[in-house]
Amino acid sequence: MNIPIPSILEIGEGVIWRIDELIKTYRFSKAVILFDDFTYQTYEQEMKRAISSAVVHTVCLPPQLDIVDIMKRAFELPHCDVMIAMGGGAVIDCGKYMAFLRQVPFLSIPTSASNDGFASTNCSLLVNGKKTTVPAKVPFGILAGLHIIQQAPDRFILAGVGDLMSNITALYDWEFEQNHGVSRVNAFAAMISKKTVNSFIRTPMQNIKHPIFLKELISSLTMGGISTVISGNSAPISGSEHLISHALDKISPSPHMHGIQVGIATYIMAHVQQHRAERITKVFTRTGFFDYVKTLQLNKEEYRQAIHMAPTIKPNRYTYIHDETYRKRAVQLLDEDPILQEIFV
Repeated sequence: MNIPIPSILEIGEGVIWRIDELIKTYRFSKAVILFDDFTYQTYEQEMKRAISSAVVHTVCLPPQLDIVDIMKRAFELPHCDVMIAMGGGAVIDCGKYMAFLRQVPFLSIPTSASNDGFASTNCSLLVNGKKTTVPAKVPFGILAGLHIIQQAPDRFILAGVGDLMSNITALYDWEFEQNHGVSRVNAFAAMISKKTVNSFIRTPMQNIKHPIFLKELISSLTMGGISTVISGNSAPISGSEHLISHALDKISPSPHMHGIQVGIATYIMAHVQQHRAERITKVFTRTGFFDYVKTLQLNKEEYRQAIHMAPTIKPNRYTYIHDETYRKRAVQLLDEDPILQEIFV
């Protein structure tokens, strides 16, 4: 079994400025660098100066590109032997998909740790106006500069916490599926996913901007992404909680960040599963996740609808949310759980 993993993984202070050394090492000669508006204004000139050993073409991608626009732009780009994307989740996903279409190596340079997309095989792209999971390939390399990620607003880091903690409920869903004869758990992928979240849980959480915290968060999100490569599907890190979030993306006029929605759904489903709910509550309390989501004035009715819709997102799966008894319990929690009463309006 050949398992593709990133050839480059650099997490630390100033690692992105080693990019020219890496380009020389892997003998890339023509690079396309994709930015979002913020990273283009802030880092485009520095990145061009940092790379002296390759011809560099830079592009600022507009927000909210549809998959059709992405495909068109991918083949309008000049010839290259490596594609690089620097920015948040949207531009990383666009770059990953463009590199997949062009069949060239992809270097991921995240400026936040809001989800595991910078390391995973999948992309979250707009298809007919709705966020949809689209397959691609695992990045050839990941360069996570802590000095840059520390500057991201707290909500981006908290979204990453929410996305990572969902490994707990996702793995329990996967076991549930296996027990009902719908799926078979890949023990190695499950072990990696479980180890990543358990390692993160033991990290000091007094300061979410601390380098140790961020390095552990990014490392764990990366390993979660690798577990999906091993399993060949998203089950090690995505279960009923992700289905609720995907449903929210479809029904809400203004969905929130993926990791925020997933984190709230993880809290709900952990109570439904009666599995490690106390641990998830402690992490969300200590990191300030709950304090942040209480400021969002989230719509309870949207979550109620999303819970009912969730099984239709992936009808071939059989997570806890696919079972009507557990689905009813999830809806009841919206009205009964004291923390959720503070979150929803």
